[in-house]
Amino acid sequence: MGKIVERVTATDAALELIDRLRARHGPLMFHQSGGCCDGSSPMCYPQGEFRIGGSDVKLGEIGGCPFYMNQSQFEYWQHTQLIIDVVPGRGGMFSLEGPEGVRFHTRSRIYTDEEWAVLEKQPVQIGAE
Repeated sequence: MGKIVERVTATDAALELIDRLRARHGPLMFHQSGGCCDGSSPMCYPQGEFRIGGSDVKLGEIGGCPFYMNQSQFEYWQHTQLIIDVVPGRGGMFSLEGPEGVRFHTRSRIYTDEEWAVLEKQPVQIGAE
């Protein structure tokens, strides 16, 4: 099998927060908000609490947790790698990290030409598993 390029990664701080939240809430999942109630923050939910629809794309996993984004938003962001980090402040009102005094934050970078060549051959999963 060839090289795998990750569409979503997480910083050490985000991975540590995921571990704390998982210890408290059990298995988790993420969905990149599209800008409705909670802006464009990555939202953390107990696994299965957020319903994945037929138009959601699974970008990968962070800290062993699946990470999804709406397909129309993915079309716009597909050329960038999402890097999930943690910053001080109040998170989305529906996201589990809210009471922690920090929030998940999405950073991004554009893929290199070499990475994009690999990604074009990597299928994405659309809809729930």
